[in-house]
Amino acid sequence: MKPRLLDLFCCQGGAGMGYHQAGFEVVGVDIEPQPHYPFEFVQHDAIKVLENLVRDGHAVGRDFDAVHASPPCQAHTKAQRLQGRDHPDLISATRGLLLDTGLPYVIENVPGAPLGDPVELCGTMFGLPLYRHRWFECSFPVTTPLHGAHWLRQVKMGRSPGADEILQPVGNFAGVAQAREAMGMPWATRDGLREAIPPAYTEHIGGYLMADVLARREVAA
Repeated sequence: MKPRLLDLFCCQGGAGMGYHQAGFEVVGVDIEPQPHYPFEFVQHDAIKVLENLVRDGHAVGRDFDAVHASPPCQAHTKAQRLQGRDHPDLISATRGLLLDTGLPYVIENVPGAPLGDPVELCGTMFGLPLYRHRWFECSFPVTTPLHGAHWLRQVKMGRSPGADEILQPVGNFAGVAQAREAMGMPWATRDGLREAIPPAYTEHIGGYLMADVLARREVAA
């Protein structure tokens, strides 16, 4: 059977698509409706789903081989800190429950978030025309690709990039079609793109996760 991955706090499925491309069957969970999510979707509180997984050994009635979680990052972004806004930090609660499941897991968040020994990925590592740095706490070893130089300026928000600038899909950015192509997410809306990670990131991580899952299956057999 194809390994199954639970994609928590899934939004519009940038992470989920990468795991799909790495060979997983993906099921997304988000507390908000996600009509653009490209795979099976369950609208539910991700923390409660994890609690059910720990309690019953399965979530939403199905068994899983691995879990990816992208808790809301607002508590750790520089802009929110500078504005003095308070947001809940769900990373610790998520990690504790993930450890209790006994499953291999990934937690994704922005640089500066309290992740354990995170791997940092950037669009330049995968030939993508954007500098979107994200951290990944993985319960298994992952090798980081070479990090390309940042020699183009990021475009100011609200403008399309010029010849010497690179796309920055944050806020009310211009060029949704260009961002879809750059991110590798042709199904996503502007809201989804500015919150997402490119599927290339989790396709890379998913290769290592798949090896871990298959090794566990072999031991269990």
